Amino acid sequence: MTAPRRPPEAYVHGVGAPVVVVPARVCAWLERHARLNEVRVENRGADAEVDAVLVALRLAALTWRASATGSPVAAKPEATADLNEWVSTTQAADILYITDRAVRLAISEKRLPATQVNGRYRIAREDIQHFAAAKAAQAA
Repeated sequence: MTAPRRPPEAYVHGVGAPVVVVPARVCAWLERHARLNEVRVENRGADAEVDAVLVALRLAALTWRASATGSPVAAKPEATADLNEWVSTTQAADILYITDRAVRLAISEKRLPATQVNGRYRIAREDIQHFAAAKAAQAA
């Protein structure tokens, strides 16, 4: 999506038994794009520690989605803001406070995932939220 705000080693903690801290927004992205939830369900019971970590990633993703922006205070919900709902580039532009052209540019540069249906782009609301969060992280 965009360059990480921190270097990769900033997410690794500990020396003897290192652990990786995964931000909730990244957990939500992994669930959606790497099909992490399917992996969790298909491999349930294979390894207790793996089960626990995959469930923790799922909980973090759900928490991030519930807040819609990844912030501790949930944003005002949009009317019928179902994260599985698809929107047009014009609607995405309104949600992101950018132009329709900027949305199409982000799609062409692979920064905003979209699906073409009958020659028109359709964008998942969750992908819009990821895009907005990535822009905010890049600006900070």
